Amino acid sequence: MADLNQMLKLLGELDDQIVGCMRCGMCQSVCPLFAETGRESDVARGKIALLEFLGHEMIKDTKAVKDRLDKCLLCGSCAAACPSGVKAVDIFIKARAIITAYIGLSPIKKAIFRGMLTKPALFNTLLALGSKFQGFFTSPVNDIIGSSCSKLLSPLLGDRHLLSLADKPLRSIGNLNTAPGKSGIKVAFFYGCVVDKMFTSVGESILKVFEHHGVGVYMPTEQVCCGVPSLASGDLTSYQDLVRMNLKVFGKGDFDYIITPCGTCTSAFHHVWPLMNEGFSQAERDQIEMLAGKAMDINAFIVDKLGVTAVEPASDAAKVTVHDPCHLKKSLGVSGQVRTALKANPNLQVVEMTGSDVCCGCGGSFNLQHYGVSTKIGKKKRDSIVATGADIVAAGCPACMMQIADMMSQAGDRIAVKHPVELYAQTLR
Repeated sequence: MADLNQMLKLLGELDDQIVGCMRCGMCQSVCPLFAETGRESDVARGKIALLEFLGHEMIKDTKAVKDRLDKCLLCGSCAAACPSGVKAVDIFIKARAIITAYIGLSPIKKAIFRGMLTKPALFNTLLALGSKFQGFFTSPVNDIIGSSCSKLLSPLLGDRHLLSLADKPLRSIGNLNTAPGKSGIKVAFFYGCVVDKMFTSVGESILKVFEHHGVGVYMPTEQVCCGVPSLASGDLTSYQDLVRMNLKVFGKGDFDYIITPCGTCTSAFHHVWPLMNEGFSQAERDQIEMLAGKAMDINAFIVDKLGVTAVEPASDAAKVTVHDPCHLKKSLGVSGQVRTALKANPNLQVVEMTGSDVCCGCGGSFNLQHYGVSTKIGKKKRDSIVATGADIVAAGCPACMMQIADMMSQAGDRIAVKHPVELYAQTLR
């Protein structure tokens, strides 16, 4: 359990960061949640005003404070637009950790984060069983998207259209540790939970890219969740456990880069782990800083390190539009590389949607807790995609892919949802 010293340090850091907010309201103009609710408490400025008196407010009305902090997508739109450079997402992550340490985790979240995510053998077994029996509970609804719905589970899942778990997880390939080839580069491949359990074709495409370009690969099957879901819920205990498990398999750093197909996972290595390194030993902090310097998104790696460039599209090229995931563009600055990777496929023509970098409304656990408003935001993204006339929408984040697939499947759209690396890998033999 996170100790009192950690909480006091986080409180002090909040005080230092909050003073930069000028209450200008710029965050209001870009917040996807505020656009739907119109509530000041839902925008960064309103939350920061609350946090100025966090210690007092926690004692006065703990539930109200928690509810207001939880109602945030952590998309980073406010931080990207802030003229004062206030890092609102960093503030909210720390505030959630403080309030959770004060009141404790809910039984459900404790079961998920501490009972499953930090026990990978159990987690993998449960999802393997889910993969085998999911056909008994779901019915296919859209063959292009690959989605299903479940009347039986609708009391729990609502009207969601789901994507299936893979027959076999990516980790079933086994541990990989190959030497660099013609590229002279060796990478660690952190595939992440959703690619491992659901979007295995994304992971297979990445391995195909590495093989084609002569990139050595270190892929340990002992890797676990990056810890962001736990941290977003304020659970420092499971977050730190997960980081330490990953440090055991990646901490030697005997590779040039650590590559992920998920903007959130890349941001975890690059930014979140160094931000939330209190409670770790100095040796662990050194490993965290090392991995932060080596973390890279797969799209950026393909273009910036492997030198992939655009080609002229064929006359009959399919149209693909791009959704820019919040953490990928706003946190990591990766956007142009996605388009270059797609344009390297001559069978694709990139068509831009309006608001490509507007949040899709997923926000991880936000979608689970606030599905109604998550859907309203998601439907706007769906409308932007459909307006382009595209055959495919590409998104460099598995969570965004799930959200977009849900929205388009419910609308009956026949537009494929793909990761950019899948589309680039189609050009490789």
